[in-house]
Amino acid sequence: MSQRKESYRAALQRGQDDSVTRSTKVTTLQNRYLRVTVEVDPDLRDDLARWVAWPVSSVMVAGTTVLRTLAATVGMVSRPGR
Repeated sequence: MSQRKESYRAALQRGQDDSVTRSTKVTTLQNRYLRVTVEVDPDLRDDLARWVAWPVSSVMVAGTTVLRTLAATVGMVSRPGR
């Protein structure tokens, strides 16, 4: 148990290797009264794409189904003789 604690403490003290740090995109917005710096992690784009892909595809399928049903209904209503 104490060996595990020691190795954990040693890992915390080592910190992060500077040669492995990822490059980030930094944008600075500045005007007369305010200066804001936004730093974006490059992996954020991949995470957002993964999180948003399923809901967006679900909305697209639902929208397509609604439009097809609506188009079929309008088609039947506009041609009552058939």
